[in-house]
Amino acid sequence: MTTLLERRKIEALFAKAIYEEILPELGEEKSLTLLGNVARKLALDMGQKLAEEKSGETNLHSFSDIQSIWRAGGALEIEEHEQRDDYLAFDVVRCRYADMYREIGAEKLGASLSCNRDGTLCEGYDKRIKMQRTKTIMEGFDHCDFRYTFKE
Repeated sequence: MTTLLERRKIEALFAKAIYEEILPELGEEKSLTLLGNVARKLALDMGQKLAEEKSGETNLHSFSDIQSIWRAGGALEIEEHEQRDDYLAFDVVRCRYADMYREIGAEKLGASLSCNRDGTLCEGYDKRIKMQRTKTIMEGFDHCDFRYTFKE
């Protein structure tokens, strides 16, 4: 079975080709915005599908359980900090998604195609879950700080 990291690499190679084609006509900002919008729509759909597949109620605990999809194949190394019914905090300290974008020469696309999806995926999964993140490895920081809140 294909891991999410492998799937993202296939998508990134395709998106890179599209980006290079539209860049001369639209410019960098519009091209990245366009790709980011598509990535967010895909993330919303994925979140909704994950929620539909979930047996039982969606909440922050069930959302935490599906994180294994992103970790598959050692794609992420995570330091967990806190988990309650209304709060989840962890840091990603190694991101092979970011590594992959650099390896294929698409580091400019990483934030639009990957990081951009995270908050939107939550909305698709359960509108009561909100994500806050102030830094990412993709932007050059040493970790990504994921903080989720859950409000009834």
